[in-house]
Amino acid sequence: MANNSFPGKDLQGKSHFLAWDEEYKHVTWGGPRSISMLEGFISSSSLILDLGCGNGRFLLPLSRKYNAIGTDVSATAVQRAREYLIKSNVESDKRAGCLASSITSLPFSENSFDAILCIGVLQHLLEDERKQAISEIKRVMKSDAIFVLEVFGTEDMRYGGESVEKDTFIRKNGIIYHYFTRNELASLLDEFDILEMKDLVSEKKFHGEPHRRHQIRVIASL
Repeated sequence: MANNSFPGKDLQGKSHFLAWDEEYKHVTWGGPRSISMLEGFISSSSLILDLGCGNGRFLLPLSRKYNAIGTDVSATAVQRAREYLIKSNVESDKRAGCLASSITSLPFSENSFDAILCIGVLQHLLEDERKQAISEIKRVMKSDAIFVLEVFGTEDMRYGGESVEKDTFIRKNGIIYHYFTRNELASLLDEFDILEMKDLVSEKKFHGEPHRRHQIRVIASL
């Protein structure tokens, strides 16, 4: 179903994609993350795609309950995710793996997955790339599949920087940060049936001053 070759030609001229490999040389594990937002929608026999799996924080808990495949544009992240899967040595009849791939050109056939998890990924793409990514996600989803998406919202404390597009900034490390509105997400997902759109807002204090973290979660189907 998948081609495990690194998508080098797909990344030519995309320095903000290549920047992730350097970033993951310094990112620590941080522990597994909750997959509860997905669990009520899928069966134990489901095949899940974890897009932008990083070092495996979602992929590891997914592998304990489902058949799961992770992809990430960073070969370093993929190698670390594989290592965590091996070290976990989960007693399960499920299968899990990961490979290096650009989200804008997925190496999977049509109608492959029962669910797709895409947490904190689309926010690191430019506008045309976000549209390409959604097109690829639609292509590899089964007709009744579930899509779970989380992105930064425009009310987030980190909003701002060197502007490259509307609500889109580039950091010194070369990574893109885009901040979404609910209307923008609804437009981007206009061919999906949106089951839930929820603002995830929390407050963090830095030097005694409150700052807002803002993310938006969407659960959708085709």
